[in-house]
Amino acid sequence: MELQYSESGHIRYIKLIGKLDIVGVNQIDVEFSGYCSGEKPLVIVDLSSVDFMASIGIRMLTMNAKSIATRGGKLALLNPSPEVKEILEITGIPAVIPMYEQIESAQAVLLA
Repeated sequence: MELQYSESGHIRYIKLIGKLDIVGVNQIDVEFSGYCSGEKPLVIVDLSSVDFMASIGIRMLTMNAKSIATRGGKLALLNPSPEVKEILEITGIPAVIPMYEQIESAQAVLLA
């Protein structure tokens, strides 16, 4: 699992590449949580290069999203692959973490 991080304005971008299974989550969990820290963070997580997501990956995303929300921030998911999108929809994640196909849509919602 690989994690790429960048910032633009007030928004933090995290691109995940690989499999969000137990091995992948263990490789990036601490770093991912670090990028989600601070007061009122605005975070977009790009899932376009994630080709598999296990329940532990869903847990990592939801735990961080809830933590961000308690600190007045927002987290959004961007462009999951069809397989990952199906898993997220089946588990009801879009009700907890908004999902967007276009980065402009995600940015607009986070900055609103």
